[in-house]
Amino acid sequence: MPRPDAAAEDSSRAGGGAQPEVPLRRTGLCALLAATAIRHPARIALVDAADKAAWSGRAPMTWTYGAAAEFVARLGHGLRAWRLPPGSRIGLALPGSTEALVAHLAVEAAGHVPCLLPQAWDAEQLLAGIQAAGISAVLTQARLGPNRPAERLCGVAARYFGLRYLAAFGPDVPDGVINLDEMALDRRSAPVIGDTGGGLVSFAGGDPARPVHRPGDALLAAAAIHLIAARVGPGERVLSLVSPGDLRGLVTGLGAALISGASLETLPVFDGPAFAAALRRPVPTHLVVPGFLEPALAGRPLPETLRTLSVAHRAPCRLTGRSLRPGPGAAIIDVLALDEDLVLSCARGAQDLALTLAEPGRLALPAGLLALRHEPDGRLAYRGQACKAGPLQRGAAPLPEGGEWRPAAYRPSLFAGTATGLTEA
Repeated sequence: MPRPDAAAEDSSRAGGGAQPEVPLRRTGLCALLAATAIRHPARIALVDAADKAAWSGRAPMTWTYGAAAEFVARLGHGLRAWRLPPGSRIGLALPGSTEALVAHLAVEAAGHVPCLLPQAWDAEQLLAGIQAAGISAVLTQARLGPNRPAERLCGVAARYFGLRYLAAFGPDVPDGVINLDEMALDRRSAPVIGDTGGGLVSFAGGDPARPVHRPGDALLAAAAIHLIAARVGPGERVLSLVSPGDLRGLVTGLGAALISGASLETLPVFDGPAFAAALRRPVPTHLVVPGFLEPALAGRPLPETLRTLSVAHRAPCRLTGRSLRPGPGAAIIDVLALDEDLVLSCARGAQDLALTLAEPGRLALPAGLLALRHEPDGRLAYRGQACKAGPLQRGAAPLPEGGEWRPAAYRPSLFAGTATGLTEA
């Protein structure tokens, strides 16, 4: 298993020609958490937004690697006690708070596969997505602003008998729903790490009819690609405004933080003053924001502690009008998600995303990790470990090995040797 800090040290030298170590096949995120917890138990791992209590009824938490690993082990032990076969799919209907992050890791630790259920889904979409992905259990929370996610999922469970377990973080967990706080406080639990090697189920385009399965090695390979551009170092901070409810958010947030041994602070409910206060904290910071926020940040003074600013796009998208420019301080990273198949991160400048999409041969990555090309009809195609994923079909997950070229559903629009955007083919 690669050392988390070693991955960060390699990625920080990427500009000099060195490439980060490709994660081993059976390394999961929970194993990376445990490895750093052994060596640096007091290092900060996960941080909640300061205003969390206002929309969740739960106090904000700051987790060290040691405390997070202990909590994940206990919660994972409780999940493993459920009568589910190894490798079962467990849904996560949680906002981007620390509960969502430790729940994701606990599902892995129990030997199961996390399934990301978008917060924007209504009851009908939840029912369709749970059925399509063959989800056997769902972890959620009792309150989310005026909404009651656990109560809504009780209605879903009454309509789909394949959903065998429903559990929630409090306060006010409804009757008939397992209390996750009580489960995790059971100190009789023995530490346990599952043997599935991680993995992930997410939904292409947020469509409940399009679940996509990705093995753990492909998830970590995708995060490693992001770290080549972002160069997050051990003990630094990833501050993310992007939800961890899809591949893009997971790669740039939890994946990047755990591989590098950094901390992750999330702001799942955007609040201007809270964001400004978080950004001012005196710690080297790697900020991740959705693409629509770029114009708002263009004229804003950024703190000297900012190391990188990652702007997350989703295809189809335009690449014109990008107003932020790399300076002597923070580097600007464009992060492009192609459905749930691929996340590509490129620093603005010589390796700019617009140049790479126009000339895929510019991509300076090991071919086994990720390679790009143009198809004869102009579409982008990709292959490699980082894009090894496939649709779930009737509960089965046939996966390509990553060696065959896969055409994307998008083609770059080219002008004067650069890509002005990606359009649907």
